[in-house]
Amino acid sequence: MPFISRTQRQSDYNLIPSSCPIVIDNGASYFRMGWAGESEPRIIFRNIVQRPRHKITGETVTIVGDHDPALLKYFDCTRSGPRSAFDNDVVFQFEIMEYILDFAFDRLGADQSPINHPILITECACNPVQSRSKMAELLFETYGVPSIAFGVDAAFSYKYNQKLGICDRNGLAICSGFSTSHVIPFINGEPVYEACCRTNVGGYHVTDYLKQLLSLKYPHHMARLTWEKVEDLKMEHCYITFDYASEVRLFQKGAKEAEEKTRCWQLPWTPTPVEEPPSEEEIARKAALREKHGQRLREMAEAKRSSKINELENELKGLEFLIQQLRHVNGNDIPSFLAETGYVSKQEIESAIVKVTQSLRKAKGEQDEIEEKQDLSATEKYTLIDVPDNMLTPEQIKEKKRQLFLKTTSEGRQRAKQKRFEEELERERRNKEDEERRLENPELYMEQLRVKYNDLSEKVEQRKKQKTNGNHGNEGNNVSGGVGRGERLNAAQKERMRLLTTAAFDRGKGEDTFGIKDEDWQLYKKMSKDNDDEDDGPNEDEAELARVASRLREIDPTFFPKSEASSSGTEPPRFRPLTKEDFQILIGVERFRCPEILFHPNLIGIEQAGLDEMAGVSIQRLQSRGQKLEDGITNSVLITGGSCLYPGMSERLEAGIRMMRPCGTPIRIIRASDAVLDTWRGAASFASTMHFSRQVFNKKDYYEKGEDWLRQYQLKYTF
Repeated sequence: MPFISRTQRQSDYNLIPSSCPIVIDNGASYFRMGWAGESEPRIIFRNIVQRPRHKITGETVTIVGDHDPALLKYFDCTRSGPRSAFDNDVVFQFEIMEYILDFAFDRLGADQSPINHPILITECACNPVQSRSKMAELLFETYGVPSIAFGVDAAFSYKYNQKLGICDRNGLAICSGFSTSHVIPFINGEPVYEACCRTNVGGYHVTDYLKQLLSLKYPHHMARLTWEKVEDLKMEHCYITFDYASEVRLFQKGAKEAEEKTRCWQLPWTPTPVEEPPSEEEIARKAALREKHGQRLREMAEAKRSSKINELENELKGLEFLIQQLRHVNGNDIPSFLAETGYVSKQEIESAIVKVTQSLRKAKGEQDEIEEKQDLSATEKYTLIDVPDNMLTPEQIKEKKRQLFLKTTSEGRQRAKQKRFEEELERERRNKEDEERRLENPELYMEQLRVKYNDLSEKVEQRKKQKTNGNHGNEGNNVSGGVGRGERLNAAQKERMRLLTTAAFDRGKGEDTFGIKDEDWQLYKKMSKDNDDEDDGPNEDEAELARVASRLREIDPTFFPKSEASSSGTEPPRFRPLTKEDFQILIGVERFRCPEILFHPNLIGIEQAGLDEMAGVSIQRLQSRGQKLEDGITNSVLITGGSCLYPGMSERLEAGIRMMRPCGTPIRIIRASDAVLDTWRGAASFASTMHFSRQVFNKKDYYEKGEDWLRQYQLKYTF
């Protein structure tokens, strides 16, 4: 598949003469490529590679640089994250570097033929010879370039600004890039690499530190804190403070000035819709609609009830007609007559008549009459119960057992119903008494209820603890607070354990004779759990507690049960709706705390020197060249690189260098005309001169002279 990027492919590659060099600014953050002599690079993209798989075809696609997030929904990126060819500003992953160069030459317009243009490519100061050698081998062998030249990025930026008249021939270049920061002194326009300094801290570490701080501060918004967004926040809001300690104290006090320096990032937020109370017309309309629906349902229920009554009346008439016919049939012909009707006996028809009559009266709302009829006809239904078995046939004995079962079940239901009715009457009586007491003295009644609720709560809680831990505390030798098996058993369980222990010891003295006697097996019945007399069912205290709690809920809105309260107190947890402030990320102390690592890398655990200290070290390494030279160098300090764009950088560097130099030393901090593109522009300007052809080396020189010569190779920037 073709490369995915927003960079447009150039169409004038074949129109450029082969003698025109290609200039490459191979930075750890961005890759820039263009033609010598031009003022702007043709190709710019992020120096990263990602190789995900297509979700449908499974084909691996190479994504170089910036990509369209909308296209990533078609690829599986879980196993392939963005990868860089750099490690602390040194190229070491040349497989990734080959993907990047393939993409860059393709965007420049080159086809599959060899690249017939000289190459000028940038590198970091004091680049290891192994990295330089591998890069030269890659360009010669893979792309067939005729010649190559290597130059230091900070040197090109300094020479370009010197050409513009911004800095002098003698000076200091402070370049803070993506992953490293360099300080290089210049004498007579040439870099002095013996006196340069390097720190492995750059823009990447500032962004990563800001991302960590915001993630710890707003863990519920971590999905919003992407690398690209944090990078934008860093470039937009971060600054270098003149005095870090005083700025921190300012934010600790929470002064008004600190609030003014705090920036707010508002995340997307949709307010919760507020429901407006319905108008009187709307309430009347809904009431009319409900009444209409209710009337319709009532009509449907009445029609269904009338239909059911008609069916039951017809069925009752049929059964009564069948009974009348059965009176005129002889006893021997009854079975054959009933075979056609589906009934077995006259009693079954009478039982069906009773059921249909009950259903009919229930449908008509005559419940009391049904119960009276049922009580009057109880003796008629169970006619065989009082008859001795020796006077009954086998079929009648079966019918007698069935009637006995039905009678027992019916009586049990009647007793349960009567019990429920009595409980309901008792409940109504108690509620009536409670209501009378409440009306007499509401405050006293509520206080009594609360006292009763607390007493019952303690009682129920104590009972639960006893069931769990037994009835004994830390008595005797049980000092540690634990309980034994015996303390956790109730009375019935202790009795079972006693019987089991007795059987085991008494029967085990001699020959095992357990089971010979019938009374031995009664031991199992005594040990059965079904004989537990403990109240494992619902407890009266718990039922009363539930009733009191329900009553308190009705009359006291502030009441909250203890079982539902939080462990910290009796107040219920209160949840407020999310507001606009919940979707705001405030950036206060992070604005200057993150860039401060450029001056104090130990804030993130890197024990190296900061920018101002590195400048002092580089100047001290030039002491053998004279004091006058040192003063001239501090009079032209150029700051370049993407991490030097923070506000306050010049003032902070000037203050730091002045603390390390003698009093009265002239110090002038100069910002590059374009801290990001000056490196490429300086390299393009250098490659367009006639002296560039004398600074390159070809494939033959590389293989004949070897790595030792390449180690000593240095570009001459001044002629």
